[in-house]
Amino acid sequence: MNYKSTAKEILENIGGKANIAHLEHCSTRLRFSLLDTSKANVKMLEKIDGVIAVKMTGQCQVVVGNEVVEVYDEIMNLVGHSLSASNTSKASGEKLKPGAYILDFIVGIFQPLVPAIAGGGILKSLLLLLSLLGIMDATGQTYMLLSFIGDAPLYFLPILVAATTANKLKVNYLVAISAAGALLLPKMLSTLGEGAVLFGITLQNISYPYQVLPAILAIILYSFAEKFFTKVSPKPIRIFFVPMMSLLVTVPLTLLFLGPLGFNLGQGFTHIILFLFAKVGWIATALLAAVLPFMVATGMHKAMIPYAVTTMGELGKEILYLPASLAHNISESGACFAVAIRTKDKTKKSVAISAGISALFGITEPALYGITLLNKKVLGSVIAGSFIGGAYIGITAVESFVLVGPGLASMSMFISETAPKNFVHAVIGMIISFVVAFISSFVLGKEEDTVSAKTIEDVLFNSPIIGQMISLSKVNDDIFSSKVVGDGIAVMPHKGELYAPLDGRIETVLDTQHAIGLKADNGAEILFHVGIDTVRLKGQYFESKVKVGDRVKKGDLLLKFDLEKIKEAGFDPVTIAVVTNQEVYKLDIKSKDTVNPTDHIMTIALA
Repeated sequence: MNYKSTAKEILENIGGKANIAHLEHCSTRLRFSLLDTSKANVKMLEKIDGVIAVKMTGQCQVVVGNEVVEVYDEIMNLVGHSLSASNTSKASGEKLKPGAYILDFIVGIFQPLVPAIAGGGILKSLLLLLSLLGIMDATGQTYMLLSFIGDAPLYFLPILVAATTANKLKVNYLVAISAAGALLLPKMLSTLGEGAVLFGITLQNISYPYQVLPAILAIILYSFAEKFFTKVSPKPIRIFFVPMMSLLVTVPLTLLFLGPLGFNLGQGFTHIILFLFAKVGWIATALLAAVLPFMVATGMHKAMIPYAVTTMGELGKEILYLPASLAHNISESGACFAVAIRTKDKTKKSVAISAGISALFGITEPALYGITLLNKKVLGSVIAGSFIGGAYIGITAVESFVLVGPGLASMSMFISETAPKNFVHAVIGMIISFVVAFISSFVLGKEEDTVSAKTIEDVLFNSPIIGQMISLSKVNDDIFSSKVVGDGIAVMPHKGELYAPLDGRIETVLDTQHAIGLKADNGAEILFHVGIDTVRLKGQYFESKVKVGDRVKKGDLLLKFDLEKIKEAGFDPVTIAVVTNQEVYKLDIKSKDTVNPTDHIMTIALA
């Protein structure tokens, strides 16, 4: 991948620098908050070299995979490592639905915390491993000092959260950190422990280290205070008056009201999770693991991060999300390696191996978008591996002690000094997940790359359209004309009717009805696509005559479309039919002029 070229194309197709309100990245995705989401050309973004998928979920999420950091750096070079104040002041929060806005706000606060918490947690778990192996003395000062380093991110969670919340709310993050830091002052904590009184009100004795919600509430209040005092303050004294007054309002009100409110909410939330887990036990872990492919694909798994961070701060461990993630991540890996062994397609094999390795180390997006979601049987195998592995992990009550994506390199996150079998059970659960997903994917997927003796005869392919046949290479769409999707034929229609060119079964009917997938009786997978960019019509002028699962015979009517209205709307109506699993078949295409559904124009034979 040419990182600079990829970055430039992404920037062009999200509406340019002027359309970016905020940009960040996670382990596999570029996350754009756009001023105008309608300017994002999703179809063109998906065609860019290196882009695995694009998701519009409030944010414009461009999935790049393991090379996301390099692409992010190139984009930041192009935008000058800064976004204009006019951009951030116009951020399109009002364009989001309330649910999407809240999720974007929460993810924006918690997502940046993960690397620091994960780094510190892994350090502590590795120290514990060295201690258990007798390499380090757990009572020695070296061990203790290094352990303090690992504990720092969780201890100072209020300060980290204050920084990310201030960044999200676009307020002075240094003053915000000062407000949260006041809650952590040693003398403040000792005074609270002795029974402090403020304005005649006895303060609740709260230990603010490791807490999340009090700091978030405090900085939300601070953001209002800063805006108010900035508005009313004379400009010559604004530099000290605004932060002084904001701190004087924020810290006392936090000590009096917001701190206790956030602390009690956090305690209550944790207790609810523990109560539910105690009632439903292993079923919760198994079910969560099974639905994680869909949650990760839509980005909804990020909604679990606040719970995980809060629970880690409260209990020093997490018992549901991370153990379930272990089962899912390793299942993705097992399924991908099975696909890599089974497939004859060199490109698919390469993608599957790379995605399998990434998933083995806890990064699942390349596997999901590159392999799993493209094949129902592979997806089913991942769900099976996740559920069965998750069930074992839930039954044995595996606990995680580090907030990081579970994988082979981070298995030390399950090491416990007080529960030595915790790590063993995590390893067994990992093996179960991998083996179940691997075997299931390998066995169920065999038929995709083989053809039974009954279907080895060549298949005659008639024209699916009445019209003028043209070369696929002349189609005004790079994806089809370059035969990336598959080889086949193209017809400029004279009539708005699409017919079955051979016998088979309907595999796909897009919601927009402009494209249909058919699997021929010899295993060839045919994609019919009516028009260029007609997805933008959102189903207007199209009427499907079939549904998924229907058996069709050669000559059956599959789709009707209003040819004239499509042309009037400015769309090229050329109709394409390509064999998408072309690595298994060879095509003999007969060039003709005017064609109709009784004309034999192609033969599909085994390669």
